[in-house]
Order: sequence, then C-alpha cells, then structure tokens
Amino acid sequence: MPVATPYLRVDLGRLRRNVRRVADQAAAAQISLRPHAKTHKSLEIARLQLAMGARGLTVATVGEAEAFVRGGCTDVFIAYPLWVDDHRAERLRDLTEQARVAIGVDSVYSAANLGRRLGGTGVEVLVEIDSGHHRTGVRPEEAGDVARASARVGLPVRGVFTFPGHGYSPGAADEVVATEARALRRAREAVEAEGIEVRVVSGGSTPTLAASLVSAGVSGADEAGGQDVGRVTELRPGVYVFGDAQQWELGTTDPDDIALTARTTVVSHAGGRVVLDAGSKVLGADRAAYATGYGRVLERPRARIVSLSEHHAVVEWPGRRPRLGTQLDVVPNHVCAAVNLSDALWVEEAGRLRAWPVAARGLNS
Repeated sequence: MPVATPYLRVDLGRLRRNVRRVADQAAAAQISLRPHAKTHKSLEIARLQLAMGARGLTVATVGEAEAFVRGGCTDVFIAYPLWVDDHRAERLRDLTEQARVAIGVDSVYSAANLGRRLGGTGVEVLVEIDSGHHRTGVRPEEAGDVARASARVGLPVRGVFTFPGHGYSPGAADEVVATEARALRRAREAVEAEGIEVRVVSGGSTPTLAASLVSAGVSGADEAGGQDVGRVTELRPGVYVFGDAQQWELGTTDPDDIALTARTTVVSHAGGRVVLDAGSKVLGADRAAYATGYGRVLERPRARIVSLSEHHAVVEWPGRRPRLGTQLDVVPNHVCAAVNLSDALWVEEAGRLRAWPVAARGLNS
C-alpha cells in the first residue's frame, strides 16, 4: 500500500554512503567519531554508524541515552550540562549498569551537585568549554577548576569538549575550527595543570567537519615533538547522515548526497504559486538568518518555500508549475527538528519502502 503524503523519506543508498564516507575520513585522520544521534533518533541508523566504526554515540538527553542503550549501544555521551535531581540521578545510575556513560559539566556548582548524587557510580564527565558559540561552557582557562571540583567528588574526568555552533554561518568554518582548537588547547592545559589526565578532546559539527579533518591532518605534533595538545581527538557531527537545506545553503552538503526529504503533494496553485501539503508540523519551522526560504525543493533548486504554516508550504516556482497531485521531495531546513516531528522514517531501497521507527522521538528529558 502506498504511504500517504506527507512523510519523511530516506534514500538508504545515500544514507549508507554518507555514513561510510565520514567514517573513513575520521579513520584516515586518526580521530574517533562519536556521531550525534539527536539528528536521526533511529536505532537502525545508530547501529549502522557503530558497525562502520563509530566509537559510541552522542545524545542530548537522558531519555535519548536510555533509548539507544536499550537498543544495544554500550557507550553514550550526553553532551549537555545536566542539572541532576534524584530521579535523573537514578536513571543515570541504571544506565551505568548497561553502558559506559559520560555527561557534560560546566561549573563548579554543578560538579558539586553531580558529585552528591553520582560520585563513585562510574559516571564520567567532560568539562564543557565555550569556544565562541556563547551558549554553554566555561572559559577555557576555567576548565581546570571544574575538572578539579569534579574529581574531588568522585567523578572521573574524561576530558574536555565544545560545540562550535557558530560554524553555522557562511564562510565561517576555517576560522571557527581554528578558534575551537585554540580554546581546547588552553582548556586541556588548564586541566592537566591540576594533575588530571585529559584522555579525550571532543568537538566538531557537520558544517565544520571538513575543516576539522583538514586541521587534524596538519596538527599531528607540537614543537617539542609530542602530541599537539590542541588536536581534537573526537568529532561529534550529526546532520552529515542526512544533510538538510541549511547545509545545502552553507555549501557543506551536495544535493546529490541529501538522504532525507519530505515527500509532499502539490495541492493548490492559488496565487500563481505551488502549495504543498507539508507545513511546519512536518518540516519544522527553523529558518536561519542566511536561509533563502523555509526549505528547498530537491527537484527544482531555484524554487523557494516563501511561506510556511502548519499544513501548507507555499513555493515560488520558476517556470511551468507541476500539476496538482504531483509528488515532490522537500529538503527541510533543519533535519533534526523535522525528524523529531515524525513517528517513522520511510526508508526507500530498490523502489520499496519500509518504516524505521523514530525510537527516541520526543525524549526531551
């Protein structure tokens, strides 16, 4: 039976190619890959990433960690400065019985709270650094204070991490990666000055991935002949598995590599435009400042979604409009948000569709 539009369609061949390409690139650069599973929220895709060499998974919430550990992942990093209450601490302790678990921390006060509830349980921490995104994380020079406070309360310190989110800007990747490396270098030095070994230096994102891999290839050793202390040892991209319209606009994803689209139907030509049956409840409502629309049409790169409501996408369509009833593939601006709105991904291979559940959908706590 055909699947009714709108639905999220995954091109399995492209998905596998994207996962394999980045896995091979990370291996060639001798960097561990810990992809962010909040993008796909899918056990099947997580298993594919792990089978192709990912060290473990990154997640954003305890709920996501629980879903992927139940699905067989044995190494998860919750890359978020969790504020842990008694209930959340109990859930984390339960996870440590099934998997290796690490969480983020970005203040001495939070470290003290974590220690009261999780000290001695085996939960590890990474100190979060602000490398320029200015969202969460401490200044690099303060990383030693947070690491020392964590170690004193029985929390093993794995290392330091950052998210270079300001890389989501046209032409910014090279400078953002350089800034990220400088911040992580200072953070690592601050932690090691406290006598704490830094085993992991974690960073990266999809728009900065290529620049990170290039940087890793040229920063192998410092002037003294030892390992470069600013070198990222672990990357955590997420969107690379699918691509989306943001990455297309930034030039970090080629349209031929986009593996997830929303399959939609043309329902109206009102106002001389093309109206599709997928609105914000399917595509998500994100639109970055540099975006030229609310999504892109894969078959017609010059078309732009100029208006988005809950169940309508209004498209300015150059040239002859497609007939009513025509099905089109729309590339969401932000694929992570679109996936979280769907119960299933419809995976296409050899012209046949099968459903993969979005197992971690809505697990926001």
